[in-house]
Amino acid sequence: MTIFRSKAPLRLGLAGGGTDVSPYSDIYGGYVLNATIDMYAYCSIEVTDDNKISFYAADREEYFECSSTEFINLDGTLDLHKGVYNRIVKEFVKEPLSFKLTTYSDAPAGSGLGSSSTMVVAILKAFTEWLNLPLGEYDIAHLAFEIERKDIGLNGGKQDQYAATFGGFNFMEFYDNDRVIVNPLRVKNWIVNELESSILLYFTGVSRESAKIIDEQANNAKKKNQNSIEAMHQLKKDAVNMKEALLKGEIVRFGELLGHSWEEKKKMASSISNDMINDIYEKAINAGAIGGKVSGAGGGGFMIFIVDPIKKLDVIRALEKESGSIKTVHFVSKGTQGWRI
Repeated sequence: MTIFRSKAPLRLGLAGGGTDVSPYSDIYGGYVLNATIDMYAYCSIEVTDDNKISFYAADREEYFECSSTEFINLDGTLDLHKGVYNRIVKEFVKEPLSFKLTTYSDAPAGSGLGSSSTMVVAILKAFTEWLNLPLGEYDIAHLAFEIERKDIGLNGGKQDQYAATFGGFNFMEFYDNDRVIVNPLRVKNWIVNELESSILLYFTGVSRESAKIIDEQANNAKKKNQNSIEAMHQLKKDAVNMKEALLKGEIVRFGELLGHSWEEKKKMASSISNDMINDIYEKAINAGAIGGKVSGAGGGGFMIFIVDPIKKLDVIRALEKESGSIKTVHFVSKGTQGWRI
């Protein structure tokens, strides 16, 4: 039996997150700086001949099975899996398939690391490997965006699908008509090492539904809420400045801009921060962190801090008194990968 496997890396949203969400990106254009890390979404497909389709999300312990069909109704159970299958059949295969598909992720849903979109990319990559689909990086990322945002109807931005597909450090541009330009950054090894030594990830232990936060943010843009629009303009500027600081290895400045960007991001929607997040942030800064932010839409999930490596243990000790958990990460340069065994 041939098995097709894939993986796609999760990402840290470093700057500009939110400016990749419509309608802001359509009207003004958005800039995002992000980087992929050594945490992944995984997918395996076992081809069968029993005229059945089964989906199993091992990390969530969710299971779905049905007879082979060209379209599976979305009902809230494993909709990401069903959505990818429906589009694959509709656009490429034109007939029912028979298989077992198993997935799991290194991060929980609502972590702020782009886990849902990364899972869509991983599932797409496994199908691409199995069916030899003629899809390049931009094709996979755009298709993943359309499946998640349009077919399934989950609100959100565009950066996650492109980060998971391309991998590495990227400065991304977002425009109207779903136009995206990915600019891979050549970050020197010593800078990557310094950033890894300076970065601290803290999981709040609280997962949140990003779509609700993004709904509020999108409504603010539609209503032309001045505070929210000005904050997004500033996030774009911060993304450009942080890209420059990163490429030059100015990690202290990078950390200061990260903190400034977080203050602006909180103006985009009321649900982006809360008392718990503000309290953790303050404790990290008081212990010696240069700056930080919540990765992703906000409301919970992972927080990123930039810390002088000499003071890192002080910040760790301060955060260990809280209920969340600390994680160290490494950056990875490769995007989604597929293989067969």
